[in-house]
Amino acid sequence: MRSRPFPIVLSAPSGAGKTTLARALVGRHDAVSFSVSATTRARRGYERDGYDYFFVDDAEFERMIADGEMLEWAEVHGRKYGTPKRGIEEALKRGHIVVLDIDVQGARQVREAFPGAVLVFVLPPSAEELGRRLEARASEHPAERRVRLNTALAELAAATDFDYVVVNDDLDRAVGALENIIEAEKARIERADDVEQTLDALRRELNGLLERSP
Repeated sequence: MRSRPFPIVLSAPSGAGKTTLARALVGRHDAVSFSVSATTRARRGYERDGYDYFFVDDAEFERMIADGEMLEWAEVHGRKYGTPKRGIEEALKRGHIVVLDIDVQGARQVREAFPGAVLVFVLPPSAEELGRRLEARASEHPAERRVRLNTALAELAAATDFDYVVVNDDLDRAVGALENIIEAEKARIERADDVEQTLDALRRELNGLLERSP
């Protein structure tokens, strides 16, 4: 049976590794696409425009909102982040599952726009490890890391609103968990494009067997 594609949203506190998970998942599957977000924050040295984010200024971001180009957007730590609709719509038309790497606020907005979206909350293995990962970035002031840790406390309260929780303690194991979630969601009856046709074909075959049976 054919399954209709759907968005899968990964949300997590900063440093939990949701972007790494999303990229690893996409890298393993040709029919899974990554939704590139837009942001007004500065580009880090290792990041590429159009791959990691679309880096835009405030004026361009506001224009995209005004022109209805954003599926969702939010202001986080003083910077704006948003999801352009176009990339998601084009990927779904190609039959791809689309992975979105966005915050808790954005996940709720995606669920409103796509009721069939799957929401996954990614947890770090421990608070100590989360703090270590933030420090390892070496691109933020200690005060900003403290803000992110405080935000993480607030975001944890939303975890129970999600469909699934994945602990990112080991990359391969966590990606495997996401793959299992996708396979389970693809098997949902409401996602099947041709379930009635498949059932009808089986009924005809079974009736044929019954007619030939002694």
